[in-house]
Amino acid sequence: MHAVFKTDKGKIREANEDFGGVFFNEDDQLLAIVADGMGGHQAGDVASRLAVEQMKGYWESTRVFTDVKELEVWLETVVKEVNDDLKDHAQNNEECKGMGTTLIAAAVLNNEIVVAHIGDSRLYHVTEETIEQKTTDHSFVNELVLQGHITKEEAESHPRKNVLTRALGTEEEVNVDTLSYEWQNDTYCLLCTDGLTNKLPDEDILHIVNRSMSNEEKVDQLLEEANQRGGEDNITVALISLESGDQTWT
Repeated sequence: MHAVFKTDKGKIREANEDFGGVFFNEDDQLLAIVADGMGGHQAGDVASRLAVEQMKGYWESTRVFTDVKELEVWLETVVKEVNDDLKDHAQNNEECKGMGTTLIAAAVLNNEIVVAHIGDSRLYHVTEETIEQKTTDHSFVNELVLQGHITKEEAESHPRKNVLTRALGTEEEVNVDTLSYEWQNDTYCLLCTDGLTNKLPDEDILHIVNRSMSNEEKVDQLLEEANQRGGEDNITVALISLESGDQTWT
Protein backbone atom coordinates (compact mmCIF):
# COMPACT_ATOMS: atom_id res chain seq x y z
CA MET A 1 0.00 0.00 0.00
CA HIS A 2 1.25 3.46 -0.90
CA ALA A 3 -0.21 6.69 0.50
CA VAL A 4 0.63 10.29 -0.45
CA PHE A 5 -0.80 13.43 1.16
CA LYS A 6 -0.14 17.00 0.05
CA THR A 7 -1.77 20.38 0.49
CA ASP A 8 -1.21 23.72 -1.24
CA LYS A 9 -2.63 27.15 -0.40
CA GLY A 10 -3.20 27.94 -4.06
CA LYS A 11 -2.38 31.17 -5.89
CA ILE A 12 -4.87 33.59 -4.33
CA ARG A 13 -5.52 32.79 -0.67
CA GLU A 14 -3.20 34.27 1.96
CA ALA A 15 -3.51 31.22 4.23
CA ASN A 16 -4.19 27.51 3.86
CA GLU A 17 -7.38 26.55 5.70
CA ASP A 18 -7.12 22.94 4.49
CA PHE A 19 -5.49 20.32 6.68
CA GLY A 20 -5.09 16.55 6.80
CA GLY A 21 -2.64 13.71 6.73
CA VAL A 22 -2.01 9.98 6.71
CA PHE A 23 -1.88 8.32 10.11
CA PHE A 24 -1.38 4.85 11.59
CA ASN A 25 -2.84 3.20 14.69
CA GLU A 26 -1.07 0.88 17.11
CA ASP A 27 -1.43 -2.03 14.68
CA ASP A 28 -0.21 -0.03 11.65
CA GLN A 29 -3.64 0.34 10.07
CA LEU A 30 -3.96 3.43 7.87
CA LEU A 31 -6.33 6.38 8.17
CA ALA A 32 -6.27 9.26 5.68
CA ILE A 33 -8.02 12.52 6.60
CA VAL A 34 -8.79 15.65 4.58
CA ALA A 35 -10.50 18.73 6.01
CA ASP A 36 -11.45 22.12 4.50
CA GLY A 37 -11.91 24.81 7.14
CA MET A 38 -14.21 27.81 7.01
CA GLY A 39 -15.03 30.79 9.16
CA GLY A 40 -12.89 33.67 8.07
CA HIS A 41 -9.38 34.75 8.94
CA GLN A 42 -7.62 32.17 11.17
CA ALA A 43 -10.80 30.45 12.32
CA GLY A 44 -10.96 28.17 9.28
CA ASP A 45 -7.45 26.82 9.67
CA VAL A 46 -8.04 26.37 13.40
CA ALA A 47 -11.16 24.30 12.70
CA SER A 48 -9.57 22.00 10.13
CA ARG A 49 -6.34 21.54 12.11
CA LEU A 50 -8.15 20.89 15.38
CA ALA A 51 -10.50 18.38 13.75
CA VAL A 52 -7.67 16.44 12.10
CA GLU A 53 -5.41 16.48 15.15
CA GLN A 54 -8.21 15.31 17.43
CA MET A 55 -9.12 12.46 15.08
CA LYS A 56 -5.46 11.58 14.62
CA GLY A 57 -5.08 11.27 18.38
CA TYR A 58 -8.09 8.98 18.67
CA TRP A 59 -6.86 6.81 15.79
CA GLU A 60 -3.27 6.42 16.95
CA SER A 61 -4.42 5.09 20.31
CA THR A 62 -6.84 2.47 18.95
CA ARG A 63 -6.40 -1.26 18.82
CA VAL A 64 -6.62 -3.32 15.65
CA PHE A 65 -9.92 -3.30 13.77
CA THR A 66 -11.11 -6.55 12.18
CA ASP A 67 -14.75 -5.77 11.35
CA VAL A 68 -15.99 -3.22 8.82
CA LYS A 69 -19.19 -2.37 10.71
CA GLU A 70 -17.26 -1.88 13.93
CA LEU A 71 -14.94 0.54 12.14
CA GLU A 72 -17.86 2.44 10.58
CA VAL A 73 -19.41 2.90 14.03
CA TRP A 74 -16.05 4.00 15.47
CA LEU A 75 -15.53 6.60 12.74
CA GLU A 76 -19.05 8.01 13.13
CA THR A 77 -18.69 8.19 16.91
CA VAL A 78 -15.31 9.91 16.76
CA VAL A 79 -16.43 12.47 14.16
CA LYS A 80 -19.33 13.40 16.45
CA GLU A 81 -16.91 13.76 19.37
CA VAL A 82 -14.73 16.01 17.20
CA ASN A 83 -17.80 18.14 16.49
CA ASP A 84 -18.28 18.60 20.23
CA ASP A 85 -14.60 19.56 20.59
CA LEU A 86 -14.93 22.20 17.87
CA LYS A 87 -18.06 23.68 19.41
CA ASP A 88 -16.37 23.88 22.82
CA HIS A 89 -13.30 25.54 21.32
CA ALA A 90 -15.38 28.14 19.50
CA GLN A 91 -17.38 28.94 22.62
CA ASN A 92 -14.19 29.45 24.63
CA ASN A 93 -12.35 31.47 21.97
CA GLU A 94 -14.23 34.48 20.61
CA GLU A 95 -11.99 34.76 17.53
CA CYS A 96 -13.12 31.28 16.47
CA LYS A 97 -16.84 31.92 16.74
CA GLY A 98 -18.63 30.54 13.68
CA MET A 99 -15.78 28.34 12.53
CA GLY A 100 -16.39 24.99 10.90
CA THR A 101 -14.84 22.44 8.60
CA THR A 102 -15.60 19.66 6.20
CA LEU A 103 -14.03 16.32 7.02
CA ILE A 104 -13.52 13.09 5.16
CA ALA A 105 -11.72 10.15 6.74
CA ALA A 106 -10.92 6.86 4.98
CA ALA A 107 -9.50 3.83 6.78
CA VAL A 108 -8.04 0.76 5.08
CA LEU A 109 -9.15 -2.60 6.48
CA ASN A 110 -7.63 -5.43 4.44
CA ASN A 111 -9.29 -5.00 1.02
CA GLU A 112 -12.01 -2.62 2.26
CA ILE A 113 -12.12 1.16 2.38
CA VAL A 114 -14.23 2.43 5.30
CA VAL A 115 -15.28 6.08 5.14
CA ALA A 116 -16.90 8.76 7.29
CA HIS A 117 -17.56 12.23 5.91
CA ILE A 118 -19.39 15.50 6.32
CA GLY A 119 -19.36 18.46 3.93
CA ASP A 120 -18.30 18.63 0.29
CA SER A 121 -14.78 17.24 0.39
CA ARG A 122 -14.86 14.08 -1.70
CA LEU A 123 -13.63 10.52 -2.00
CA TYR A 124 -13.19 8.88 -5.40
CA HIS A 125 -12.56 5.28 -6.37
CA VAL A 126 -10.30 5.29 -9.42
CA THR A 127 -9.50 2.36 -11.70
CA GLU A 128 -7.60 2.26 -14.98
CA GLU A 129 -10.73 3.18 -16.91
CA THR A 130 -13.23 4.69 -14.46
CA ILE A 131 -13.57 7.28 -11.72
CA GLU A 132 -16.48 7.08 -9.27
CA GLN A 133 -17.37 9.59 -6.59
CA LYS A 134 -18.25 7.48 -3.55
CA THR A 135 -19.33 10.33 -1.28
CA THR A 136 -22.30 12.65 -1.64
CA ASP A 137 -21.69 16.39 -1.34
CA HIS A 138 -23.52 17.94 1.59
CA SER A 139 -24.19 21.17 -0.26
CA PHE A 140 -27.11 23.36 -1.25
CA VAL A 141 -26.59 22.88 -4.97
CA ASN A 142 -26.27 19.11 -4.66
CA GLU A 143 -29.63 19.06 -2.89
CA LEU A 144 -31.06 20.94 -5.87
CA VAL A 145 -29.52 18.35 -8.21
CA LEU A 146 -30.88 15.43 -6.18
CA GLN A 147 -34.34 17.02 -6.19
CA GLY A 148 -34.19 17.49 -9.97
CA HIS A 149 -34.32 21.29 -9.89
CA ILE A 150 -31.00 21.77 -11.69
CA THR A 151 -28.59 19.58 -13.61
CA LYS A 152 -25.06 18.66 -12.56
CA GLU A 153 -23.79 20.96 -15.30
CA GLU A 154 -25.84 23.87 -13.97
CA ALA A 155 -24.57 23.16 -10.46
CA GLU A 156 -21.00 23.84 -11.57
CA SER A 157 -21.72 27.54 -12.12
CA HIS A 158 -24.45 28.05 -9.54
CA PRO A 159 -23.91 31.22 -7.42
CA ARG A 160 -24.51 29.26 -4.19
CA LYS A 161 -22.21 26.40 -5.11
CA ASN A 162 -20.10 26.76 -1.97
CA VAL A 163 -22.98 26.77 0.52
CA LEU A 164 -22.82 23.67 2.71
CA THR A 165 -25.78 21.91 4.31
CA ARG A 166 -23.55 20.07 6.79
CA ALA A 167 -20.22 20.86 8.42
CA LEU A 168 -18.35 20.06 11.61
CA GLY A 169 -18.49 22.63 14.39
CA THR A 170 -21.50 24.56 13.14
CA GLU A 171 -24.31 22.60 14.83
CA GLU A 172 -24.82 21.02 18.25
CA GLU A 173 -25.40 17.64 16.62
CA VAL A 174 -24.21 16.39 13.24
CA ASN A 175 -25.36 13.69 10.86
CA VAL A 176 -22.30 11.76 9.66
CA ASP A 177 -22.40 9.65 6.50
CA THR A 178 -20.48 6.36 6.56
CA LEU A 179 -19.84 3.85 3.79
CA SER A 180 -17.53 1.02 2.86
CA TYR A 181 -16.52 -0.65 -0.36
CA GLU A 182 -14.11 -3.28 -1.63
CA TRP A 183 -11.09 -2.37 -3.72
CA GLN A 184 -8.59 -4.37 -5.74
CA ASN A 185 -4.96 -4.19 -6.80
CA ASP A 186 -4.03 -1.36 -9.16
CA THR A 187 -6.91 0.84 -8.05
CA TYR A 188 -6.82 4.11 -6.13
CA CYS A 189 -8.66 5.86 -3.34
CA LEU A 190 -8.48 9.64 -3.73
CA LEU A 191 -9.60 12.14 -1.08
CA CYS A 192 -9.67 15.86 -1.90
CA THR A 193 -11.09 19.26 -1.10
CA ASP A 194 -13.14 21.31 -3.53
CA GLY A 195 -10.07 23.34 -4.41
CA LEU A 196 -9.28 20.41 -6.71
CA THR A 197 -12.73 19.40 -7.93
CA ASN A 198 -13.83 22.98 -8.68
CA LYS A 199 -10.96 23.18 -11.18
CA LEU A 200 -10.56 19.65 -12.57
CA PRO A 201 -13.47 17.61 -13.95
CA ASP A 202 -13.53 13.92 -13.09
CA GLU A 203 -12.13 12.96 -16.49
CA ASP A 204 -9.00 15.05 -15.94
CA ILE A 205 -8.45 13.56 -12.48
CA LEU A 206 -8.80 10.08 -13.97
CA HIS A 207 -6.27 10.88 -16.67
CA ILE A 208 -3.66 12.22 -14.26
CA VAL A 209 -4.04 9.42 -11.72
CA ASN A 210 -3.46 6.83 -14.44
CA ARG A 211 -0.32 8.45 -15.86
CA SER A 212 2.91 6.49 -15.81
CA MET A 213 4.56 8.26 -12.89
CA SER A 214 4.94 7.84 -9.15
CA ASN A 215 2.00 8.52 -6.85
CA GLU A 216 3.80 11.53 -5.44
CA GLU A 217 4.24 12.91 -8.95
CA LYS A 218 0.55 12.31 -9.65
CA VAL A 219 -0.47 14.30 -6.59
CA ASP A 220 1.98 17.06 -7.55
CA GLN A 221 0.43 17.14 -11.03
CA LEU A 222 -3.10 17.42 -9.63
CA LEU A 223 -2.09 20.36 -7.44
CA GLU A 224 -0.17 22.03 -10.26
CA GLU A 225 -3.06 21.66 -12.70
CA ALA A 226 -5.54 23.18 -10.24
CA ASN A 227 -3.18 26.11 -9.73
CA GLN A 228 -2.69 26.57 -13.47
CA ARG A 229 -6.47 26.82 -13.87
CA GLY A 230 -6.72 29.65 -11.38
CA GLY A 231 -5.80 28.28 -7.96
CA GLU A 232 -8.35 30.51 -6.23
CA ASP A 233 -8.79 28.07 -3.34
CA ASN A 234 -6.61 25.88 -1.16
CA ILE A 235 -6.03 22.45 -2.71
CA THR A 236 -5.57 19.21 -0.79
CA VAL A 237 -5.21 15.63 -2.02
CA ALA A 238 -4.61 12.24 -0.40
CA LEU A 239 -3.97 9.36 -2.80
CA ILE A 240 -3.89 5.73 -1.63
CA SER A 241 -3.06 2.83 -3.92
CA LEU A 242 -3.16 -0.88 -3.24
CA GLU A 243 0.32 -1.71 -4.42
CA SER A 244 3.80 -2.24 -3.04
CA GLY A 245 5.60 0.90 -1.89
CA ASP A 246 6.51 3.01 1.10
CA GLN A 247 4.01 5.23 2.88
CA THR A 248 4.67 8.83 1.92
CA TRP A 249 3.10 12.05 3.18
CA THR A 250 3.99 15.73 2.98
